[in-house]
Order: sequence, then C-alpha cells, then structure tokens
Amino acid sequence: MPKHVTEKDFQQEVLESDIPVMVDFWAEWCFPCKAIAPVVDELSKEYQGKIKFVKVDVDSNNRIAADYMIMSIPSLLIFKGGKVVDTIRGAVPKDTIQKHIEKAL
Repeated sequence: MPKHVTEKDFQQEVLESDIPVMVDFWAEWCFPCKAIAPVVDELSKEYQGKIKFVKVDVDSNNRIAADYMIMSIPSLLIFKGGKVVDTIRGAVPKDTIQKHIEKAL
C-alpha cells in the first residue's frame, strides 16, 4: 500500500529517496483517483523495493501540489534523484503506468 505523505515528510520520503518514487496526487472527492487506486496498490506490491509509491492528498497538502503545478488529478509523478522524470495525468490503464515505471527504472 502506498504511504500517505504530507508537506512535513515529502522532502525525506520523495526527494531524498534512494530509489525512484511514484507520487499519486489525489483527493477524497475525486472519482477517477479512486478508480486508479487499486491499480496503484497492485503496482506498489509488484514493484516493491524497486520503486516507492506514495500518495499526496492535494486538499491538505496544497503547497506540494502548487510546487509541482498539479492542475488536474489524478496525476502520477515519478521522481528520481529528487527530480520529476515523468508525469502521467488522468485515470490510465495499468499497462500504461507500467510502461512509465519501466522507463524510470
């Protein structure tokens, strides 16, 4: 299961991570976010140890969302070495997300 990160631990959990991190920007009221949540959970198990999965609630962490110009959710950003290396917007199929993950590894 992806860990929920906040403005307090984003730096440590994402920017300082030794492995790539996929950040799922979401909100409780977002139906497409809920639609891809099981896919993200599944991928977090499949890629355990290779890429870290975290979730950021844009409503309670709007500074992070603003920093990364998150204008629509769900938005999945892949970080590597503290920098965004890829972005996936919208509720996309599992194989699409996997292709982006494989590219980042």
